[in-house]
Amino acid sequence: MKDLIIIGARGCGREVADWAKSCIGYGSEFVIKGFLDGKADALDGFGEWPPILGNVEGYKFSNDEVFVVALGDPKWKRHYAEIALSNGGLPYTLIEQSARIGAHSKIGKGCLVLANARISVNCDIGDFVLLSSSCVIGHDVKIGAFSHVGAFGFMGGFSSLGENVTMHPRVSVLPHKKVADNATLGAGSVCIRNVKPGITVFGIPAKEI
Repeated sequence: MKDLIIIGARGCGREVADWAKSCIGYGSEFVIKGFLDGKADALDGFGEWPPILGNVEGYKFSNDEVFVVALGDPKWKRHYAEIALSNGGLPYTLIEQSARIGAHSKIGKGCLVLANARISVNCDIGDFVLLSSSCVIGHDVKIGAFSHVGAFGFMGGFSSLGENVTMHPRVSVLPHKKVADNATLGAGSVCIRNVKPGITVFGIPAKEI
C-alpha cells in the first residue's frame, strides 16, 4: 500500500483527490495522504479535504509515498515534478476505472487518465500527461511528456503532440497532423495542418493568433 501525495491543492488538485477514489487500485494499492502546496490556506472554505503537508521544495518523500502533479499548466507541472523527483518522489499513474486503454498502448509515469477517456491501440503516452474526461485518442497516437489533453478532445490516428502542449477542451487534431513542443490549442479548435513549436492557434480551421 502506498500513500499518494497530490502536488497542488487548488482546483485541479481537489478534482484529482475526488476522482482518485474511483481509480484503479484505490484502497488496495494506494490511499490519499495529502497535498503539497506553497499556499497553506489553499483549501480554506472548500470543505473537508486531506491535509496540506507542506510545500514541494521542502518535502522529502519516504519509500512508502508516491506522487502525482495536479496542475493544468505543463510548464509548472514539469517544474514541480522535477523538484519532487529530486526529493526522492516516485511518480504514480492514476487511471479512472471507466477509462479504456487499447492493446499495445503505453502509458508513462505520473499520468492522469480521467473518466471515460478512450485510448485506442498502439498509442505512446509520455510521462506526466493528463488525459481529461471523455477525450478520444485514436490509434498510433503519440503524446509527449507533460502535455495536457482537455475534456472531449479528439486526436485522429497517427497524429501527435510534442512535449508541454496544452490542448484545451473540445479540440480536434486530424489524423497524421503533428503539434510541436510548447504549442497551445485554443478551445474548440480544429487542427487541419501541422502546428509549429511554441505558438498558439485557435479557430476552425485553427490559425496562429
